Amino acid sequence: MSRVVAFIEVFDGVVNNSSWEALGEGATIARAWGVPLTALVLGKNAASMAQEAAHYGADHVVVCDDAALDVYRLEPYAALISDLVKQHQPKLVIAVGSSIGRELLATVAADTDSPLVSEAVEVQVDGERLIVTRPAYAGKVMSKVALGGAGTVMLLIRPRAFPAPSKDTSRALNVEKVSAPNVESVQVEDFQVESSKVNLSDAAIIVSGGRGMANNPATPPSGVADPAVWKAQEGFKNVLQPLADVLGGAVGASRAAVDAGYISYDHQVGQTGKTVNPDLYIAAGISGAIQHQAGMRNSKVIVAINKDADAPIFKMARYGIVGDIYEVIPALTEVLKKRLGK
Repeated sequence: MSRVVAFIEVFDGVVNNSSWEALGEGATIARAWGVPLTALVLGKNAASMAQEAAHYGADHVVVCDDAALDVYRLEPYAALISDLVKQHQPKLVIAVGSSIGRELLATVAADTDSPLVSEAVEVQVDGERLIVTRPAYAGKVMSKVALGGAGTVMLLIRPRAFPAPSKDTSRALNVEKVSAPNVESVQVEDFQVESSKVNLSDAAIIVSGGRGMANNPATPPSGVADPAVWKAQEGFKNVLQPLADVLGGAVGASRAAVDAGYISYDHQVGQTGKTVNPDLYIAAGISGAIQHQAGMRNSKVIVAINKDADAPIFKMARYGIVGDIYEVIPALTEVLKKRLGK
């Protein structure tokens, strides 16, 4: 039976919240086509996640909570989804374009000889076809791709590009359990989770710093090997982080900042870092090189703070402040603390 399938990504028993965005967009497409929406939940705690998938709009939930899938490994996950696609021939398989989603759907697309489009930021239904809008040339232009007809289409959406669906706890649960395939795969011994790991992809507000963070007027202690690096590191920790904390956001950085050792690479935004879509992006001391713009140009509101009035970042910012970030940001943080009661 024709259907739309949404893959719900689960890690250590917890759903990646952006998966609900994929489920919501899958529901919109399924309604337009007049077919049911199936959620696919695999791995640890999958059975308990099935009810939540139903609440978020799934008509049917396929669950595999076999212990063999407790830890994500490409081989068994891809084998199971490929088998389901070959058996049921869904019109569409949709997932969020996380590192897992990209690897998984690309493999399934190859296994089932299906077309795949990634980085979708808008989807329109045109009869039996999908018209998918996605960025090209580092986000400088938007391209439209038409997909549809016979076979199954694989679609990866960009995180935070689509709204999450409303939760309806009155929806009934229609669940089907399937078995894990018996395939050889790598064995994962353990995960070392960084408790302070930043999650820029899910952040609604990001405060990013660039090369200008080295202009910190603070005096480094004696014996510091590189005073400029120390100044920038202190600026990220004592100036940008407090602003991000007040706003409930995350701290990002340009490639120049991470290459210089001002902050770790997991904070990098740009063509070679994370692509982000926050509601608010504050660029502090970032000139706005095209590589950085590629990673944040789809932010809903961009605020630029820079001493250089001719910095390229001002051309794409909705609001711009020409000034010293070490004067502007502390003042802004204090005002926001009072306004927000923090």
